[in-house]
Amino acid sequence: MGAERQKNVSRIQTPYIKQQEYAEIASARKRKLLLRRLSLFFVFAAFLSYLLISSLISQNAKLEAKMAEHEKLKIELAQLKKQEDILNENIIKLNDDEYIAKLARKEYFFSEKNEIIFNIPEEKKEK
Repeated sequence: MGAERQKNVSRIQTPYIKQQEYAEIASARKRKLLLRRLSLFFVFAAFLSYLLISSLISQNAKLEAKMAEHEKLKIELAQLKKQEDILNENIIKLNDDEYIAKLARKEYFFSEKNEIIFNIPEEKKEK
């Protein structure tokens, strides 16, 4: 029964009361605008944070891929340098006439005067 009762009290319409009502309305309007601005700012800040974090993660993944490729290329470079050293040694050896003669006798069965070449087949190791 208490909720069903209506208040039959009317407000006094004085300039002070009107001024207070306008101040309450203005205060509520300012608060509403402030909440809108803050919510918009937080949405913008969240979107900007998402972009920055996703950019950071993608750049980190790219960097790790580049580092792995760099290590792989370092290993390949070391192998190529070893191969270059071997080839340089072969060039030096091929400039020597004695080495060329020895290689020709061994690989192509060339012989000197009064020399007989015997071809012995290599035995295959079968186990």
